Amino acid sequence: MALYKLNDFDPNYRDTFQGDDIKGLGVYAEGRDEKIGTVSDVLVDDEGHFRYLVVDLGFWIFGKKVLLPIGRARIDYNVDRVYAIGMTREQAEALPEFNERSGIDYDYEERVRGVYRRPLDATSSVNATSAVDSTSAVDTSRPLDASAPLNTGYQPNYNRDTYNYSHEPALYNINESDNQTLKLYEERLIASKKRQKTGEVAIGKHVETETARVEVPLERERVVIERVTPTDAGQRVTSGEANFREGEVARVEIYEETPEIRKEAVVREEVKVTKVVEHETSEAQATVRREELDVDTTGGLPIEER
Repeated sequence: MALYKLNDFDPNYRDTFQGDDIKGLGVYAEGRDEKIGTVSDVLVDDEGHFRYLVVDLGFWIFGKKVLLPIGRARIDYNVDRVYAIGMTREQAEALPEFNERSGIDYDYEERVRGVYRRPLDATSSVNATSAVDSTSAVDTSRPLDASAPLNTGYQPNYNRDTYNYSHEPALYNINESDNQTLKLYEERLIASKKRQKTGEVAIGKHVETETARVEVPLERERVVIERVTPTDAGQRVTSGEANFREGEVARVEIYEETPEIRKEAVVREEVKVTKVVEHETSEAQATVRREELDVDTTGGLPIEER
């Protein structure tokens, strides 16, 4: 059966898993805080079922890569870890190396499966040539024996032409009891702003009329006739000096000023129109919900929270 890298099978797999990417998760030994390696890739079959996790055993640089059947893995997204069931780092280093360029064939998978299959006890009476009972689950809690010869003990009689991953659910079925993840959700308030028009200010001009008054100082001439008695009144004058004539007239021009009004336009004031932004903090409140974990145990079983 052909196997494909997850990204080659589904380039948009991240959307399918809603952001939970198994690649890059650390692989740890089940029940101990011993890091085995890091998930570098996932191998899926024609139907997209997870079959193997490709585990890179290197820490600082790329190291040896081995395959971990999905049935022997427990994925915990809460701590971003993958736990290898029944395997230590030393045993992982003894696994057959996975070479991407060489590809995967039945013989290579049998070498891998041979390590993960439970060795047969010496006292067992099971016939080595009989077919495996696919309905009986393998004890995945028991450590695998990577150092045991592959031909030692019970080896199921599988055929390369008829083999199916469903024959070995302990290796290829996700153990739901070991992989249950309960996600707790909570609501939170998301604050955003929107700009809306609250009004409009129109600024224009109009003309008003009024009666203006101005005082203008004017000059006007008038004739004043004053009769006076000369100091030499009563003295005798010569006959030639006395000149008696009729019709002698003295003419005096009289002037006066009249107001003359004209108008001129001048700048009275200047109006500048600008906008300023005022800042304030608005507080809003709403009721949000949050899920809390309720643990109900029966029989006083011990519960360890991590």
